[in-house]
Amino acid sequence: ALLIWQIAPLGARSISTQIVRNRMKSVKNIQKITKAMKMVAASKLRAVQTRTENSRGLWQPFTALLGDAPSVNVKKNVIVAITSDKGLCGGINSTSVKVSKALQKMTSGPEKESKYVILGEKGKVQLIRDSRKHIEMTVSELQKNPINYTQVAVLADDILKNVEYDAIRVVFNKFQSVISFRPTLATILSPEVMEKESESGGKVGQLDSYEIEGGETKSEILQNLTEFQFSCVMYNAVLENACSELGARMSAMDSSSRNAGEMLDRLTLTYNRTRQASITTELTEIISGASALEG
Repeated sequence: ALLIWQIAPLGARSISTQIVRNRMKSVKNIQKITKAMKMVAASKLRAVQTRTENSRGLWQPFTALLGDAPSVNVKKNVIVAITSDKGLCGGINSTSVKVSKALQKMTSGPEKESKYVILGEKGKVQLIRDSRKHIEMTVSELQKNPINYTQVAVLADDILKNVEYDAIRVVFNKFQSVISFRPTLATILSPEVMEKESESGGKVGQLDSYEIEGGETKSEILQNLTEFQFSCVMYNAVLENACSELGARMSAMDSSSRNAGEMLDRLTLTYNRTRQASITTELTEIISGASALEG
């Protein structure tokens, strides 16, 4: 067993102040870390935000040309859930997972199947608990290097080769501001489904209003357009989610730093009160001892 003088060399009364002092030291260290993480996220956000805003012009023309039909009823659905590899970024990953789960329930049925393609380690960890059998493919460390179109296009091509689909639904967080992001769904139809929707009078964009020139058939053009549309949507979605992640991390670290500051103030007050009480007790004992000796 440890003796009192080994735990607190200044005496038993200093044990409580020593504990508070250690706690204050750990809170200060945590505050330094959260402030540094906020600064790192802010520096990364500036570069990613510019690329995100530029990428929006890539996929928006496809929406006008090929349409975006989130309510389309098909048999084979693939849900691409885009999440982050790291945590400490608020609720962006939980939001994507909740939307993906709700979408999976809506698109499942007796004659339907719905599979997941998960981008990001955090989404994988959350969805693998109760949806392991529905996971078709997982990708992690996508943001290890700066995101570029070539990297995402290779990934998009890999997804199209490895999954069978009638509709791909991409779930991501659209960046609005440092403190705001919006869960967003983008739908890409297969060329076959797009032709059926067009023939049945469904709203699939303005492709029929254009004349097709050259030797390619409409189905071949749709195949090429679908592949290019998916890679453009994926590129924008990954950047939007990365931007939302950095913004959410900035907000989370700012809140953590402020909370650490408030906790530090409370601990300082507790430390001062404890120290003053200890001094008062010692003075009382000295005065009492002196009085006893005089008496």
